[in-house]
Amino acid sequence: MSNILMIVTGANALTMKDGSEHPTGFWAEELVTAHRDLVAAGHTVTIATPGGVTPTVDAGSLDPSQAGGDEQARELAEYLDAIADDLAGAVPVADVDAADYAAIVLPGGHGPMTDLAFDANVGRVLIAANEAGAVIAPFCHGPAALLAAKLADGTNAFAGRTLTVFTDEEERTGGTGENTPWWVESALREAGLLIDSAGPWSDHVVVDGNLVTGQNPQSSASVARRVVEALAS
Repeated sequence: MSNILMIVTGANALTMKDGSEHPTGFWAEELVTAHRDLVAAGHTVTIATPGGVTPTVDAGSLDPSQAGGDEQARELAEYLDAIADDLAGAVPVADVDAADYAAIVLPGGHGPMTDLAFDANVGRVLIAANEAGAVIAPFCHGPAALLAAKLADGTNAFAGRTLTVFTDEEERTGGTGENTPWWVESALREAGLLIDSAGPWSDHVVVDGNLVTGQNPQSSASVARRVVEALAS
């Protein structure tokens, strides 16, 4: 079985276009589903955050209206309680050696738009993991972290690769709307990455070599399954 690094946002707010602060963090369904399914497959998951801070769950993701009902919200909260020590013990991304991990998984929530997308250490880990052929699996807003993977010449290490991500349309209609400070899909396109999107809220996964990406929370289980399959092969 493999060692997997889960890089999680350490942010708890996103500064909006109008200057207001939007509470955020990681999206519960995404972190819980990926963590649970990867551990169930026999893998060891280490959580890392910028600065080693304890990551904050986006409160909205535990609201039954957004979590799929009362039972689902309760299950998500219970799982987070069960791994509370793992979350509190998050290692600093700056201390991570990508060579120690067979896969890097990056769940979303709006938090990555605040920190992971601009973190040089996140970029360093992703570049090293990619060069080593490790599985790299960001999903929903997690692909924002790929923007940090800048090479010495300023180009993006993943330019020319095909992926999916929480779309601008999904952001406008079911995310933070027109007050969104910047658009992850558009930013990735501008960095030279190729976007393959399905309809809003579709369970959609794209695999390009060692890069496994999912479009939204609905894709969480499918991303985890494809990571397990990639590691098995």
